[in-house]
Amino acid sequence: MALPARPRDVTESIEIQPLGGPIEATVRPPGSKSITNRALVCAALARGESRLIGTLDSEDTRVMIDSLRRLGIVVDDSIPAQLRLRGCEGQLPAREADLYVGNSGTTIRFLTALVALGDGRFRLDGVPRMRERPIQDLLAALGELGVDARSEGGNGCPPVVVRARGLRGGAATIAGNVSSQFLSGLLMAAPYAARDVELTIARQLVSQPYVEMTRRMMSAFGVEVVSGQTAAGQQRYTIAAGQRYEGRDNQVEPDASAASYFWAAAAIAGGRVTVEGLHRDSLQGDVAFCDCLQRMGCRIEYGDDCITAVGGELHGIDVDMNAISDTVQTLAAVALFASGPTTIRGVAHIRHKETDRIAALASELGKLGAAVEERPDGLRIEPGELRPAEIETYDDHRMAMSLALVGLKTPGVTILNPRCVEKTYPRFFDDLARLAR
Repeated sequence: MALPARPRDVTESIEIQPLGGPIEATVRPPGSKSITNRALVCAALARGESRLIGTLDSEDTRVMIDSLRRLGIVVDDSIPAQLRLRGCEGQLPAREADLYVGNSGTTIRFLTALVALGDGRFRLDGVPRMRERPIQDLLAALGELGVDARSEGGNGCPPVVVRARGLRGGAATIAGNVSSQFLSGLLMAAPYAARDVELTIARQLVSQPYVEMTRRMMSAFGVEVVSGQTAAGQQRYTIAAGQRYEGRDNQVEPDASAASYFWAAAAIAGGRVTVEGLHRDSLQGDVAFCDCLQRMGCRIEYGDDCITAVGGELHGIDVDMNAISDTVQTLAAVALFASGPTTIRGVAHIRHKETDRIAALASELGKLGAAVEERPDGLRIEPGELRPAEIETYDDHRMAMSLALVGLKTPGVTILNPRCVEKTYPRFFDDLARLAR
């Protein structure tokens, strides 16, 4: 598949400096984007005031906060890594709003469902890539629940226009094979429907741990979701009407997807890296990335409030990463240093992310010397003699952060448009440089 070239006006780059030896480091990544944006939605709809502690400050969270303010929600961000919200009790103050979401999938999917609770016209739009990202499955499910929500261009992608008169509730079917965020958005809005909401999942649900994260976040704010199966064996989620979120103090975990880069750094460069603030039973499913590293030959040590990766002799693995797809690019970087091929399966849906991540990885890993077979749902990576390369990032933060790791061991790796990491981890390259200290 053809991939877009780097924008011509982007000239900034960073050449990664190889480390002189094994790493011995302790890091604490910023707060989880996924948890921050879920907590923002629950707190915005809640009764009373909420304080969110350890929140992420990045492009994805800023567009969420800006959009909530445009909907009339009071958000105080005057204290670093902390947000205070006065909830609207499920009654959106604004009757009309134009919301700009950048390229934040969580923001547009969560807010498309949230504005359905309102009374008025709401339009959601983003960057050109966002206008290519599918959202029709969510719009169709909202239609079944009594909402007039449409793709403005008629192509099933943003911009989205919602003419809201509240959420009727009832039964709906939601496709699960493109993004779990469609389901998460519906779940978080559902308590404020006029009657019970019953959501049945059609096709395989991707990234299922993120749905569990949503349920646990809703529970933390006082709303319960009941899960079960239909007679045909399909997953079903039921949210009883009349439940309400209550304002809370909520501590946000460090981002586990971001932590994967530092655990991978230990695998690539050798030594040990400890990530603070996460543990085996963390809210985020991406801590299971450590299981992949363990299978490849690393040693993983779990503490009460930390996880340590210790480098070892690496070998390739065959792994289904459907549940932890945000770490596919990280594992692909590690695969370059393994003996034997690595096969990554079950991640066809990452073609619909910030870029087509399967095609982008195939292109950039090839530049670095690997033989890569691009498959419909993943890749097979055969390591080769690594060589210097300029890495296109396609304005995808995870392309930049994951393939920068290759430069910890291989001279001459240059990351183009490194500022794209501001989407979720603005200080990433500063923290990566500290590994050498």
